[in-house]
Amino acid sequence: MFRLAITGLLLWVATGFQILSAPVQTAGAFERIAYSVGMSRPATHLFEVGMEITVPAGTAPATVDLQMPLWQPGRYSVADFAGNVQEFSAKSGNQALTFRKTDSQTWQVQTRGNRTISVSYKVYGNDLSGTFAQLDVTHGNFTGGELFMYVVGHKQDAVALQIFPPSGWRVINGRTDVPNQTTWRYPNYELLIDNPTEIGPDWTQDDFTVGGKAYRVVVHSRAEASASRANLIRDIQKIVTAQVAMWGVPDFDRYTFMLHFAADDHSYDGMEHLVSTQIIRGGVLSEPGTYDSTIETVSHEFFHVWNVKRLRPVELGPWDWTRPANTGSLWIAEGLTQYYGTIMMRRAGLWDDAQLLGDLEQTINNVENEPGVRLMSAEDASLFAPFMDAEVYNQKNNFHNTTVSYYTKGELVGLVLDLMIRQRSNGRRSLDDVFLQMYDEFYVKSPNATYYLKGRGYTQEDFIRVLSSVAGTNMSGFYDRFIRGVEPLPYDEAFAGVGLRLVRTPGRNATYGITVDGTDRQSPRVGPLRAGSAAQEAGLQEGDVLVSIGGSRVSRDNWTSLLARYRAGDRVSIQVQRFRRNVEVVLQLREADLMSYRLEEIPTASDAARRLRNSWLTGQ
Repeated sequence: MFRLAITGLLLWVATGFQILSAPVQTAGAFERIAYSVGMSRPATHLFEVGMEITVPAGTAPATVDLQMPLWQPGRYSVADFAGNVQEFSAKSGNQALTFRKTDSQTWQVQTRGNRTISVSYKVYGNDLSGTFAQLDVTHGNFTGGELFMYVVGHKQDAVALQIFPPSGWRVINGRTDVPNQTTWRYPNYELLIDNPTEIGPDWTQDDFTVGGKAYRVVVHSRAEASASRANLIRDIQKIVTAQVAMWGVPDFDRYTFMLHFAADDHSYDGMEHLVSTQIIRGGVLSEPGTYDSTIETVSHEFFHVWNVKRLRPVELGPWDWTRPANTGSLWIAEGLTQYYGTIMMRRAGLWDDAQLLGDLEQTINNVENEPGVRLMSAEDASLFAPFMDAEVYNQKNNFHNTTVSYYTKGELVGLVLDLMIRQRSNGRRSLDDVFLQMYDEFYVKSPNATYYLKGRGYTQEDFIRVLSSVAGTNMSGFYDRFIRGVEPLPYDEAFAGVGLRLVRTPGRNATYGITVDGTDRQSPRVGPLRAGSAAQEAGLQEGDVLVSIGGSRVSRDNWTSLLARYRAGDRVSIQVQRFRRNVEVVLQLREADLMSYRLEEIPTASDAARRLRNSWLTGQ
C-alpha cells in the first residue's frame, strides 16, 4: 500500500493539481518537495511518510540533509520528534541510496548524482495532543512537525502533501477547500506544519459566518456529542463576534475549530494555528466542566488569530528547528492572550461581571502566592518556556519554588496595563488600542521581512514604544519594574480607577508547605516543599512517605484532614518512611504565610469610576 501511495503522489504532482496557488520558486529552490502520508495499519500507530525530492537540472548536490524539528509552532518545549522515526530508507528510481545519521535529528542522503530522491520512513504516534500525533483504529491526527522532515536549507521552498486515508475515513484540516480533499500545496515548510489534520470516519462539521468570513467547527468525539453541539456552535459564534468587534476583519477567508473529546480522562491541550485551532479535552462534551473549559480555551486560542500568529515576536517565525525558541515576549504573546481570553468571555455575554471578577481574583491568588513570583520576572518566565511548556523531566528540579507562569503573570500585567491606560485617558484608550496599533504597524503595513509570513516580528522595545504612545506617558519605568523586574504589580492604583479594591487577608494554610506527589498512587509520598514553609523547616523532604500524623495512620485521602485538627502554635509529630527507615519530625505550626485576595466594590466610588468599570467589562 505504501508503494502505491508514493506512485499516486507522483501522478498527482505530475498533473499539477493544486489547492493553494503555487508560489513563485525562489532562486536555488528545489523543483519539487512532495510529501505523502499513509496509514495502512492503524493498530500499529505507525504513520507511513514518503518524500519525493527533485533538485534543479545540473545542480545535484553530493548529499541532501533531512531533518526532524525539535519542536513545532505553538509549543515552546523540545519534543525531539526524531525519536519516533523508524525504518528510514532512500532511493532514486530502483537504485538504493546510502545514508547516515549525522546527529540525533538529521539524516544525510548520498545522491550519487541523481536529481530525484525518494525517501520513506515511519513515525510512531499514539498521543492525542497539539504536539504529537495519534494513529489508532478509531482515527489519525497530526499537526505536521512531528511527521515531516524538512530539507535543510530549503524550508522556504514550496511543498506538496497528499494523504492516503484508510477506506471509509475522511480528512479535514484548516486548509481543506473542497469535500474529500486529500491533496494540498503550501508556500513553505513552516505553513505545512502549522495545520492540524484529522483523519477518521466519524467527525462532524458545523458551519457559520461572521462578518463575511466562514467558520467551521469540527468535532471528533468518542462519546455522543450531538445533544450539546448546537449550544457549542452558538457560544463559539458569540466569541468570534466579540473578538472580531475588537480587531476588525481577520486576514483569512475561512477558519476551522478542531475539537476533540477523547473520553480518556487525561488528554488536554489547546494549540493555535494560522487558520485553525486544535483543542483537546479528556472528557466528553456533555459534562459541564468539559464544556466550560472548551469554551474558555476557544476564547484564548481564537485571540491568537491576531496575537502570536500574525502579530508576533520577532523570534517566532521563521524558526530554527534545531534549538528551542527563545523570546522574552511570551508574556505578551501568551499572557496577554490569556487576559483577553478571559475578558472576551464577558464581552461575548457568556459570563456576567461576577464570573469575570471571580476568575481574575482566582488568578491573583494563584500568582501572588507562588513562591517564585518574587524570583522570576515576566520576561524571564518567557525565556524559561522551553523548560516549562508541558515538558516531562527525569531530572528533579525546584521549579515549584522558583518559577512563575508567563501565562498567568502576563494575564495580570495585561489587567493592570488595561486599567491604567483607561484611567489615564478617561476611558478614551485601552490595551485594545495597543494591540490594534501594533497589528497595523507590524503585520498590515510593514514590508515582509522573511519568506514566512506577511509583515515583520516586533521586539520588546517596539512594544514599549507603542505602549507608551497609547498610554500617553513613557512606560519604560513600568516595564523595568514590573515586567523585567519582580516588584508587586500596582493593583491598588489600577483597581481604584474602576471603583474596585483588592482586599488582602491572611490565608488558611492547611498543609503548611506539604504537597503530595500525585503520580504515586500507592501512598502519600511528599512532593516538592514550599520554600521557607513549616514543613521544610521541620526537616521533611521530597520523597518521604507519610506514615502517621499525631499518631494517626495516614492515607492519601486523610492527610489534609489530619493536619486540619491542629492550629498555629501546635507542635505535631509526623512519622515518615525515608530510605526504608522510619523517621520522626516535629512540625511547628505557625500562622499562614499565604494571603487571600478578594476584589470588592468601593461603596463611595464615583460615577466616573463606575462608568469606566462598565466600559472595561463590556468593551464598549
